[in-house]
Amino acid sequence: MQDMLSPIDRKILRLLQHNADLSAAEIAEKVELSQSPCWRRIHRMQEDGIIERKVALLSHKKLGFSITVFVDIKLSAHGRSNLEEFEQAVVGYPEVLECFTMAGGSDYLLKVVAKDIASYERFLRDHLLQRPHVHEAHSHIAMSEVKRTTELPLD
Repeated sequence: MQDMLSPIDRKILRLLQHNADLSAAEIAEKVELSQSPCWRRIHRMQEDGIIERKVALLSHKKLGFSITVFVDIKLSAHGRSNLEEFEQAVVGYPEVLECFTMAGGSDYLLKVVAKDIASYERFLRDHLLQRPHVHEAHSHIAMSEVKRTTELPLD
């Protein structure tokens, strides 16, 4: 799909990744197109699933989420139903921002936010460690954030 993107499509995507509030007219001006063709390109990329959705990025810190924890999860049993049960549970936890299946030493890697260490510990004890088949959970607490972006490298 990426091979089908023109240089103008890539410019549009870069602009939207940086600021999704831009209007089609503003984007059109910046990529040197008229508004209608620009809007059609954006709409096509939405229809094709290249643009999944537009969201507002919120400040963790200003909303009181001062702790970010990366959690390695190892399951004791790997049957399909066990994996599906764990994944369904994780999807329902608002504290979990991201969840990946992993190759290597752990089965899942979660990115979790919490207000403080005590609230993270409650989440860990009351939710994650209560899941059937969770054998191990290793928490890695982020001390500072060096880089955080949602922008993909389109060049």
